Amino acid sequence: MHIQEYISLKPYTTFGIEATARYFVEVDSLESLRQVLAEPAFAATEKLILGGGSNVLLTKDFDGLVIRMAITGISVSAEDELYTYVRAGAGVVWHELVLESLEKGLSGLENLSLIPGSVGASPMQNIGAYGVEIKDVFHSLEAIDRQTGELRIFSHQECQFGYRESVFKHELKNQFVIVAVTFKLSKTPHYQISYGDIQKTLEARGVTELSSKAISEAVIEIRRSKLPDPAELGNAGSFFKNPEIPAGQYEALKSRFPNIPGYLTTPGQIKVPAGWLIEQAGWKGYREGSVGVHAKQALVLVNYGQGTGPEIKALSEKVQASVLEKYGIQLSAEVNFI
Repeated sequence: MHIQEYISLKPYTTFGIEATARYFVEVDSLESLRQVLAEPAFAATEKLILGGGSNVLLTKDFDGLVIRMAITGISVSAEDELYTYVRAGAGVVWHELVLESLEKGLSGLENLSLIPGSVGASPMQNIGAYGVEIKDVFHSLEAIDRQTGELRIFSHQECQFGYRESVFKHELKNQFVIVAVTFKLSKTPHYQISYGDIQKTLEARGVTELSSKAISEAVIEIRRSKLPDPAELGNAGSFFKNPEIPAGQYEALKSRFPNIPGYLTTPGQIKVPAGWLIEQAGWKGYREGSVGVHAKQALVLVNYGQGTGPEIKALSEKVQASVLEKYGIQLSAEVNFI
């Protein structure tokens, strides 16, 4: 265990924000994680668990201990006639897991291609894209109790998945550290191509026979055409959640804004694309100094190089206020403010 002091966190988050951690350590095993959590010198120190840093906005220096998860490894833990159960360490890069599943001829993760971040964060956020969410392919996860160091297995039901939500963002927030996740991947494909531009992109690519690999490649093409590469332009992907509103409120809005899109989720609830609301409110392509709203996707806030966390946070609040004033809809951030 090598705990460092006053370490820049800029390389460890996709926003590329300059901020300093008072203490910093990487852990690559259960043993090293337990050792760090049990270290008496840091018993009362605030701790931040960091994976790929793709869902974090650093608004200040962190005067505590940053624990960066570097537990890797992808393996088949079990299989039956219909499914293969693939276990991945929390520090595995998400897209590497997707590619590994495709190589094994497994279906389920193709629509989630190229999402930034690590495996450990995926169930916390219940990440999703193009009609698929983690909850659709999740089997179980392993997590360490921060206080006792004990390993606990969480089932699908125990994770209490919701839209970009899980029990780890609410009742069990800051109580556990996810160390591995097991996914239930299908040997028989069940393709989801009705969402977004997947069907159109497949046709443009001349795909006549569907496969998980073809869908993955289509998703990658779509994402690259609309979303900035964090390695080139600091961002955290979708900054806001798509809001869900009562059907009555949606119908009232539709009478005023006939083109407003909406999708039925649960009975009586309509999901409205946050990107559409932000774009219609006039923010797409807006820039303020070194921060702004991406020119191709209004759902993405970007750091042009010298932006700060407080500047991005302030911009997000302006966007929220604008959408609330025009549509009466309160946007919620998908990104976690630190």
